[in-house]
Amino acid sequence: MDTRTLVAVSAAALTLGLLAGCGDDAAAPAGPKAGGPAPQATGEPWYDEVAPASPGGTSSPCPVPVSFPLAEGWTAKAVEPPKGELAELLGEALTKRGGTTVRCEVDGRAAGGGFLRIWAADSPTVTPRAALEGFAAGAGETVAGQQFRDLRAGGFDATEMTWLATNPLADEEESRNWALAVQSAGQTLVFAVNEGLIAERTDVLPAYRLAVRGLAKGE
Repeated sequence: MDTRTLVAVSAAALTLGLLAGCGDDAAAPAGPKAGGPAPQATGEPWYDEVAPASPGGTSSPCPVPVSFPLAEGWTAKAVEPPKGELAELLGEALTKRGGTTVRCEVDGRAAGGGFLRIWAADSPTVTPRAALEGFAAGAGETVAGQQFRDLRAGGFDATEMTWLATNPLADEEESRNWALAVQSAGQTLVFAVNEGLIAERTDVLPAYRLAVRGLAKGE
């Protein structure tokens, strides 16, 4: 085989190798890139087609190491520990859930929505995914259909979870839940909303999307 033929064969082999490599990359599923935009999945279960609400305020009353925008008509307040022996006993069931403690409540009832609650993990070393798993399992409900995804939430890397919960104390009422967890200043925070008897996904998701997409480090 002369030199020109050998060069031609080598070039052809190299071209085929590159094409084969491109074919493998195209067939592989594309995951979210670090620092890239949030994945878009329309319909069940994420409903990414539901757009963020219009901003109307800030989260300044909340004692958490992040700031986030509030939807128009929604108001934030810090959740204080209950006082007195009886209050502490009753409050434990309302303020603790699956290794987290509620720190802030964003009330959207005046705007026709529900609630967005922010919880802090009791352990500073728990990962966002582990915090979400504990939170979902900690409500005393039957949990099914858990799905997770990694994305960017404002200036943070975040993990988001959605699941179906069935409440045995509410005539087996089933609700779709969404929660997102981030780590900031040595804390793992969980932002959670759900649809149910008084709120549909279009009532709670716009305020939730606005808040988590606008997350920034607190001052």
